[in-house]
Amino acid sequence: MAGLAFDIRPSASPTPEAERTAKLKDPGFGRVFTDHMSIVRYNQAKGWHDARVEARANFPLDPALAVLHYAQEIFEGLKAYKRADGGVNLFRPDANARRFHNSADRMAMAPLPEAVFIEAVEQLVRIDRAWIPGGEGSLYLRPFMIASEVFLGVKPSAEYIFAVIASPVGSYFKGGPAPVSIWVSENYTRAAIGGTGAVKCGGNYAASLRAQAEAIEHGCDQVVFLDALERKYVEELGGMNVFFVFEDGSLSTPPLGTILPGITRDSIIALARDAGTIVREEPYSIDQWRADAKSGKLREAFACGTAAVISPIGKVCSASGDVLINGGEAGPVAMGLRKQLVDIQYGRAPDPHNWIRKVF
Repeated sequence: MAGLAFDIRPSASPTPEAERTAKLKDPGFGRVFTDHMSIVRYNQAKGWHDARVEARANFPLDPALAVLHYAQEIFEGLKAYKRADGGVNLFRPDANARRFHNSADRMAMAPLPEAVFIEAVEQLVRIDRAWIPGGEGSLYLRPFMIASEVFLGVKPSAEYIFAVIASPVGSYFKGGPAPVSIWVSENYTRAAIGGTGAVKCGGNYAASLRAQAEAIEHGCDQVVFLDALERKYVEELGGMNVFFVFEDGSLSTPPLGTILPGITRDSIIALARDAGTIVREEPYSIDQWRADAKSGKLREAFACGTAAVISPIGKVCSASGDVLINGGEAGPVAMGLRKQLVDIQYGRAPDPHNWIRKVF
């Protein structure tokens, strides 16, 4: 299976260079797409087969397609970065492949071999290399899998489609990372023990949208969820993990279990520990967050994920009142870690953990 060969079928009508150049000037995030997609199919008789790269196109969808009724769907998010020498880096695609495999297992889907995942990503980057922005831009890659058997009945699908699409994206922040305000959700929870909180599946994100809308209604940028059992311990934001920086220089982040095992989260832990920083993975209550922010024990808080890398948290809002973090400003620890990580991704700094996979 590791040797599954991809049939490369270049688009007969790729985007003209002038049009592509115009789109790359200000691509935004997730609105512009490249010319091709990678696709691999699965059924129980053949296993994974028919691997190819072809022109990006719509899927023909039967109204009884399993994913539409029973939500067997998972996805990943990673980026390709253009180096100063013109080459292209992927950042920890093996970690994405491993998490994708684990997500499939939890959702009773056919696990995709990690080597096939990585090859599908690399082949798409190769054929759509011209779509990778320069500067602080990157090519956002979205591998995903859907249940494609046509039936009505509660059981795992016997057929799946795995695909990768790509979207050129600019810097997530205009003018640099600005501190965000977050709303503490007291009415909704994201995941419970034994659920799918550690899985990157669409259902988790769908369940977070009402809480995110509530945050926006209160003038906040993001929502932060508390644990489902006691409604007191901080878990994660709607789509990002969270860290806390204390006056003694140590860091803390919620433990894994009901939250997504973020690859950026894991990378930050490794870089901080490389520098001799104590990093604890432990429960931290919302009441303690408020108290530590007011007393000055908590110096910074920040969220992290593939899209924004690191986003400083400037204010925590809730029905109980608002609390400023670091005077509402971005802190040196968050910004230092962000620069360190971004420099590795773009090939501007040494890669001590062999996280970079060079496509070119």
